[in-house]
This record gives sequence, structure tokens and C-alpha cells, in this order.
Amino acid sequence: MCSVKDLTVIIKSTEDKPGFGKFSFSDRYSVFDWGAMPDQIEKKGKALCLISAYFFEKLYKIGAKSHYLGLFNEQGTVVSLDDLTVPSGEMGVVLYRVIQPLENKGIYDYSEYNNINNNFLIPLELIYRNTLPEGSSVFKRLNTGEIKPEDIGLLELPMPGMKLDKTILDVSTKLETIDRYISWQEALIITGLYPEEINEMKETTQLINNLITREVKRIGLSNEDGKIECALNEKDEIILVDVFGTPDECRFTYDGLHVSKELARNYYRNTEWYDQIEKAKKIDRKSWKSLVEVSPPHLPERLAILFSYMYQAVCNELTLRNWFEVPSLSEIMKDINIELNNKDYKN
Repeated sequence: MCSVKDLTVIIKSTEDKPGFGKFSFSDRYSVFDWGAMPDQIEKKGKALCLISAYFFEKLYKIGAKSHYLGLFNEQGTVVSLDDLTVPSGEMGVVLYRVIQPLENKGIYDYSEYNNINNNFLIPLELIYRNTLPEGSSVFKRLNTGEIKPEDIGLLELPMPGMKLDKTILDVSTKLETIDRYISWQEALIITGLYPEEINEMKETTQLINNLITREVKRIGLSNEDGKIECALNEKDEIILVDVFGTPDECRFTYDGLHVSKELARNYYRNTEWYDQIEKAKKIDRKSWKSLVEVSPPHLPERLAILFSYMYQAVCNELTLRNWFEVPSLSEIMKDINIELNNKDYKN
């Protein structure tokens, strides 16, 4: 399916009916649209799977719909998180059609979406922003003139670390070679949805933002930003798909230190590999990877271990169950901070 999660199609979705599939969460990770990186983060996959299930089941309790069905246990049966006895990295989900837009010389044709009524993945990512931490894509877009402060409801240029009085809701494409931020008007046009359906997705994004913020605050995390994906099911209902609320889908911080793969992103921003990526994307947005002449370096071993502990500790403390034998999140974050400072690493 992608660089960090695999999909097994058990029953294929059709024009009239959804299908059934299995997400297998791997220990791979990806940054900067590169795909799988040279290292793996041990037990990250199972930790993310359990965190995802936790939020899906919370969502169900407040009446919101999703494609989540449960987790596969050791016997291959799909069960709820409460009925799981050992960590699982496999999730049962309802599948909807994925309609790829046609591409020609970097221009994408979404006209097919005008001919379908339901049972499809909506080709958007919806992003909420509660703060604008250092590394937020908003700053790059402001610097290049792609957007102006007033486009995102601000009166002046923001500073890194700014806490927003009102959540910014952003939207980007989902199925293009390099996803791009678009206006809500363009989102309406390319998806073929009704304005009220776009508004419903915005409301769902804010609902999920509030849920995540409330839950992670309990374990000392700040929910800076995150993303969700939606589908239109066979009953013409907007439902949540993929996963949400994890340190890979969200940008969490603990006392100002990132608790997400942003830690890895920041490490790699100081490498020649990242410099070449940035130059290549400006030259050719479609085939940029072929222009990068160096491979991404490995993470330092100690950082990789601490990142692994971080994911596991978030899972333990968020779900209130000791799935993994690791130190507390507060201890791990202290060790990460020490390690990053020892390496003269700017976070």
C-alpha cells in the first residue's frame, strides 16, 4: 500500500459494494515522500496499530463512523482492543474504491469523480493546525508566496511556535506523485462533492482534533497538528478511513520536544541527502527521486532505539495498558533530549 503500511485485499471493493482488507503496520518509516528509509523502528508498527485502534473505538463511542472493524488476534479473528491479549500489528478495515486521477505532464485530471456517486476514497488529506511549530509546512508556503497570512486567518506573519487562537483547517491532494496544498474551492471541484459534504469533512476534522487533543493531553502531550482521510461510503455517508491520532499522523510535542517522526525529519534536514531532495523537487516534481545522487544515511543507533521506546511508551500510556516493557514516556523524552544535545542536534 505504501512505505510504512501494507494492505492485503481480502474482498475487493466494486462499484456497488465495499470490500474487506487488512492493514499490516510495519516498522518502516518514511520522511519527505522518499519511501521506506534504510532503518526500521522496532515495534513501531504494533504500537501505531494499537494507538489507531484506541482512537477508532473512541470515535465509535461518540457516534462518528469509520472503516475500522477491529484488530486481528493470534487466532486470526477480528476483535476489539479490549479483547486483545497481546499486541497486534494487523487491523481489519472496510475498503472503498480508489480512483486514480489521470496524469499528463504533471497535470491531474479528476473528471472521473464527476461520474461516481459513492463507495470511493475522497482524494484529499484534511489537516488541522493548532499551533505553528518550527518545521511546519506553513512557513515554507509563506516564504515562497504560495499563501499569505490572511489566507489562513492571520493578520501578520507568524513566528515558529505560535499557538493559534483558532484552529487552521488545511487541505491537500492525496493521490498525486507529490501531494500539494489546494484551496477549499479546488477541493470541491476535483472531488465532485457537494459544498455541504466538504463542510461535513471540516466538522469531522475538528471533531477528531478535539478528541486527540483531549486524549493526548492526559499523558503530557500537546497536539500541534495532524491529518485525516475520508471516504464516501455506499450509503453516501462521509466516514473516516486510513488511521489517525498516531505520532506518524500527528505532530505531538512533550515540553517542546517532538514526539513524532518530526524528530527523524529534523535529523535528516542536516544531511546532504535532504539538500539534494529539495533541489530535485524544484527541478522535476514527478521524477525528482531519480535526480537524488546519494542515499539517505542511517539513523544513529542510539536514536533509533530511543525512537522505538518513544512509540511504545505513547501506546502504553495512552491506552492505559502495559503492552510493551519500556521506561515511562517522561524518562524516554529526557534521554532523547540528552542524546540530541550530545550530537549537537537542533530539534
